[in-house]
Amino acid sequence: MGDPMVHIQRRPFVSHLRADPVQWVRHQRSGAVVHEGAGLAFWFRPLTAALSEVPVDDRELPVLFHVRTRDFQDATVQGTVTYRVTDPGLAASRLDFGVDPATGRWRSTPLDQLASLLTESAQQHAVDVLAALDLTEALTRGPTEVRTRIAEGLADDNRLGDTGVTVIGVRITSIRPDADLERALQAPARERVQQSADAAGFERRALAVERERAIAENELQNQIELARREEQLVERKGLNERRRAEEAAAAARIEAEARAERDRLAATTAAENRRTLGAAEAEAHAAHVAAYADANPTVLLALAAQQLAEQFPQIGTLNITPDLLSTALGKLTGTDGEPPQGPHPAAPHKPEPPQGFGGFGPPPGMPAPGGPYPPGTAMPGSMFPGQPPTRG
Repeated sequence: MGDPMVHIQRRPFVSHLRADPVQWVRHQRSGAVVHEGAGLAFWFRPLTAALSEVPVDDRELPVLFHVRTRDFQDATVQGTVTYRVTDPGLAASRLDFGVDPATGRWRSTPLDQLASLLTESAQQHAVDVLAALDLTEALTRGPTEVRTRIAEGLADDNRLGDTGVTVIGVRITSIRPDADLERALQAPARERVQQSADAAGFERRALAVERERAIAENELQNQIELARREEQLVERKGLNERRRAEEAAAAARIEAEARAERDRLAATTAAENRRTLGAAEAEAHAAHVAAYADANPTVLLALAAQQLAEQFPQIGTLNITPDLLSTALGKLTGTDGEPPQGPHPAAPHKPEPPQGFGGFGPPPGMPAPGGPYPPGTAMPGSMFPGQPPTRG
């Protein structure tokens, strides 16, 4: 029959009841009140006990009802009524809040009866207000007037006072016409909003076009400036190339002049060197000729033979016969191989140069006259006895 409200524990012959702080309980036995109050706990005998439980907390009651305005348009009112049972003893005597001792449930639906009473009273007051208003007025200022009228009407309602119920507050959340009428009422506002949106769109597009034009003009100016700078760059590059060519030509001319000057100086130096070398060679030849001017022709002949031998290929072995040796010795002594005839007049003594070298010492590495080779023996590679070998 209802939701369990109080807690009952059954024992043989007796039961125990425990109520919450927001639950007002009355225990009667044989018509007399045994226990009464909120949040009680006691033992009772189920066969002789009469129990009542009244909630004393604040409760929210949603209300929804239909009304008709002065211009015969249907509207729906939606709201909430907050109430509380301030006199639970009076409420328990006016409405059936009896509890089954075995289960703790209500035997009937007292809260539904109380909700019907509040809803019908609130609807009556809302109908009285909205019947005097057109639909537009009901939608604009109807919620405030309806809320005020319902709160005042429920506070002055004697039936609620006799039941021990007090209304704490009333809230009207909406007053709405039917769907088709609501769309029709919303159409002008939607049209205005759409027009505002279109105007905003047009302004946005115009602003976008203006910005695009400014961007295009800016790009054109940038291209013009870029072309101008490119022209300056080309002109500057031409000047630089011309200057570079002029500087390269000047450098080439300077380099050619320097090369010509170096060649002239080199030629002058070479000519001077050749002239100096020729003079030195001439002086050397003159000194050489002067040195051999008073020399014995035989010595000169030997020197000539030595120089001639230096031009020949190298001779490894030379065989000299007695006839060849006697002929050579005769030519050297001027007797052509004949023995000397008688004594010769004494000649003034002159120092003679070393034999075999024309007045010069032996070259480095060659043995001196009277060395390891006995007189009259040809040294290896030499044409004459006592002479150094010829170089090939």
